[in-house]
Amino acid sequence: MSKEFNVPPVVFPSGGNPNTGPQQRRLPTAPFQPARSANASIPFMSFDIGSSPASTSFSSPQFGSTIGSGSANFDDEPPLLEELGINTKQIWNKTASILNPFRVKADLHEDADLSGPILFIMAFGLFQLLAGKLHFGIIFGWTTVASLFLYVVFNMLAGRNGNLDLYRCLSLIGYCMLPIVILSALSLFVPQGGVVIFVMTGFFVIWATRVCTGLLVELASCGDEHRGLIAYACFLIYMLFSLLVVF
Repeated sequence: MSKEFNVPPVVFPSGGNPNTGPQQRRLPTAPFQPARSANASIPFMSFDIGSSPASTSFSSPQFGSTIGSGSANFDDEPPLLEELGINTKQIWNKTASILNPFRVKADLHEDADLSGPILFIMAFGLFQLLAGKLHFGIIFGWTTVASLFLYVVFNMLAGRNGNLDLYRCLSLIGYCMLPIVILSALSLFVPQGGVVIFVMTGFFVIWATRVCTGLLVELASCGDEHRGLIAYACFLIYMLFSLLVVF
């Protein structure tokens, strides 16, 4: 048995006659034309780009005033060293006070800092490097241990009245390292193992001990009555650093 299928009729655009002549071509029309905005000064709100008038309300960017204001802002900013907390004048004044062991100005060292000590420790390590000795890690480690040692010793002597903190210990030991740095620089021109180097070592160690003891006694309370013990602790610290120069 054959089945019949219903085929929909073919409808041609020309009214059903496929043999008619060439058809007329339709012009494409825009699928969507929204209503134009009432505000004619904003042309981008209308999709009819060809009929929108050229807008003259937007001005060209001005870069001169922006650059000028930016330079003015940079001029008002503080220097980089001041932002980092490095006061070069203060470091120089503290260094100059260390150079005179008989007139120690303790008031300059009331504001403790680590910029000067790090500079002296790096200089000490650099002079040791020129002598063929790589001691950067040893110097930094010994400085930390020496500060802890002096902090514990002084506060044990002073008891409850001790007001010496670890940060100030680091600052004082670092600044008083200046005589040892000078010794390390002069040892480059002096024969090793001779009498001269030992005499120089004793002189600079006593110099550093005197300055560090005077600063600790002046800045920390209850330090005058224990001056001898504090001087002995400082002598051990700087004698230990001088051994790096001699040997």
